[in-house]
Amino acid sequence: MMKLLCGGTLILTLALSYYVYMPLPATVSEPWKLMLVGATFRTATHLADVSHSLGLAHHIRVLSLVVTSFERLVPAEFEDIQMEDTEFDGVQVRVYMPQHRDGTLRPAVVFIHGGGWALGVPKLGSYDVLCRKMAVKLNAVVVTVDYRMAPDVRFPVQYEECVQAARHFLQRDVLARYSVDPDRVAVCGDSAGGNLAAAVAQRIAQDSRGDGDVRDSSSDNVKSNSKDDDARNSIGDGGVKFKLQVLIYPVLQPLDFNTASYQQNRGVPILYRDLMARYWLEYLGADADLLHTILLNNHTALDEARANPHRSKVDWTLMIPEHMRKQYTAIFPQTGSPSVLQDVPAMLDPRAAPLLAEQEILQTAPSAYIMTCEHDVLRDDGMMYVHRLEHAAVSVTHRHYEDCFHGCVSFAFWPSYFSVGIRAIDDYIAWLHTHL
Repeated sequence: MMKLLCGGTLILTLALSYYVYMPLPATVSEPWKLMLVGATFRTATHLADVSHSLGLAHHIRVLSLVVTSFERLVPAEFEDIQMEDTEFDGVQVRVYMPQHRDGTLRPAVVFIHGGGWALGVPKLGSYDVLCRKMAVKLNAVVVTVDYRMAPDVRFPVQYEECVQAARHFLQRDVLARYSVDPDRVAVCGDSAGGNLAAAVAQRIAQDSRGDGDVRDSSSDNVKSNSKDDDARNSIGDGGVKFKLQVLIYPVLQPLDFNTASYQQNRGVPILYRDLMARYWLEYLGADADLLHTILLNNHTALDEARANPHRSKVDWTLMIPEHMRKQYTAIFPQTGSPSVLQDVPAMLDPRAAPLLAEQEILQTAPSAYIMTCEHDVLRDDGMMYVHRLEHAAVSVTHRHYEDCFHGCVSFAFWPSYFSVGIRAIDDYIAWLHTHL
């Protein structure tokens, strides 16, 4: 009986080790921790896909339940914080305020969480602790935007709600209510939140110039609606705008899923190449069956004229250093699937893909801190945005971590405690402390 028990235990241990183990780059931080996190997330993804295929629940809802369950394990820190759950122009937000006040105006940060525009619990767990930490360390007011997510809503709702919340907060009377210095407000976001933060920064910069038009690059039309007219009238020339933007491993474009970093890190946890493509399709309300097509870059094949105006904006072969390009080459078929960009025009919309913004828009953007990770499929998205902003004469601080992986900032708290995540948070908060 003892031999049978020992044999069964050995087999179970070997099976578990086989499932958990995966080859990782030699330079990645704390690889065994990352393997465990990767195996956990991989299991949740498989469970979500099975539930979806059986018609039991949408796979995003299953993943959201798992993420929420894990976030509940993260204990609250920095208790010396006053919090207010409220609405900014109909959008749910939480405002964090340090309790100790000296009567002077304080800086502020508008924080937009990541999670593929579909996951994330901004008022719970790691994001809650992160916002508390920013508020205390910066002695700042921090606003976290609890925008609605897929599959309940899709683009442009997430973008529009973040813009609405930012516009509301940047009104001078609202800033005065929270004792915020209107010249010291930043916007910050990670991953998909970095995407939204970059897009919101572009929009607010245009608002401050009195440009109330909303440009949709998927057509030749310029549309104006009452909300944008109101924004133009309330903000106007010389209005309040963001001083800084902090983009943490941002996702910025859906035109090339074969950049050097997508090729190099396609299987590195926790953001796999096919998973990022799935998030894009979900966000843009596209057919999930297009996954294989866009992974091959058939949607931006060389015969696709709609993509031509944007090709130079995603040409990573010219915008990232040679040592990062390594042996990788650009992959664009000669002929592809022209119906994709026709059916999903939002792929070319800078509101969804801030990297595709025109030069004159980028020139108005606030000074930036952009963080990239070597072991991240989105590394080159951030690198290309650094390049484009610098060529638009925008001041950019680029911090690249050779030992970092996507999502590390969310794993800087119990029970993870990845040292590189703690370091990354401390670094960008220190930059904000100096520049904000």
